[in-house]
Amino acid sequence: MTAEHLFAVKGLVTIVTGAASGLGLAIAETMAANGADVVLVDRNEKELKRVGEEVLPRTEIAAVDVADPEAIRRLIDDVVARKGKLDVVFANAGISAGPGIVSPKGHIENIDLAAWNEVLATNQTGVFTTMQAAARHMKAQRRGRIVVTASVGGLRGAWATGYSYAASKAAVVNLVRQAALELAPFDIQVNAIAPGFFRTALGGGRLLDETATKPLEAMVPMKRIAMPREIAGVSLLLASPAASYITGSVFTVDGGITAA
Repeated sequence: MTAEHLFAVKGLVTIVTGAASGLGLAIAETMAANGADVVLVDRNEKELKRVGEEVLPRTEIAAVDVADPEAIRRLIDDVVARKGKLDVVFANAGISAGPGIVSPKGHIENIDLAAWNEVLATNQTGVFTTMQAAARHMKAQRRGRIVVTASVGGLRGAWATGYSYAASKAAVVNLVRQAALELAPFDIQVNAIAPGFFRTALGGGRLLDETATKPLEAMVPMKRIAMPREIAGVSLLLASPAASYITGSVFTVDGGITAA
């Protein structure tokens, strides 16, 4: 098969959560550029409108917080009702847990339970309810792709990672494997992308500061922080016919961090 056929996503109805910035926006741009019918979802309505008007004008936008289970279910039901199908869902939305354990503020005795619950509501329960709502429709049509954004912070301990972020990202990795087992007979592939350090606004924008990220660059075998566009290849792969026999897998995009 040619690359044109292997990576064909034209016309695929695709939902991307956390799409107003960072990796979600990069994923949405990749899918839209290759002809997918993309719905951008984010809780930041102002930024979402800007992206919809200035960056991806041929896409739809929906201001929804994935931490609201009923809202994300209504959105997915509405998309299917209007478009007649749901091909791909990128459950990407996530928030930071604050300081990692390198800071005293991030030490276990200083973790605020309300902040812990807020992160899990988005990063874990929000991912689950997004997958749950999508799976119901994909089961009925007997096909579909679900791609979850995990993190290398959920695969190993890391000084830069906060407790609730690490816990939530580790949880979604096994959530992906569990869903992959159940949904495989329905020709629904469920996979995860585990990014390393990317220049996004996650973590209060610290990763956008080139001076502040020098210590982090030293931890990466490739000695640099990735740009959001570097998530494009694996995202397109997992949404495309090229991934027809891939499910329950976790793809690290981390410059070699987890190889060390």
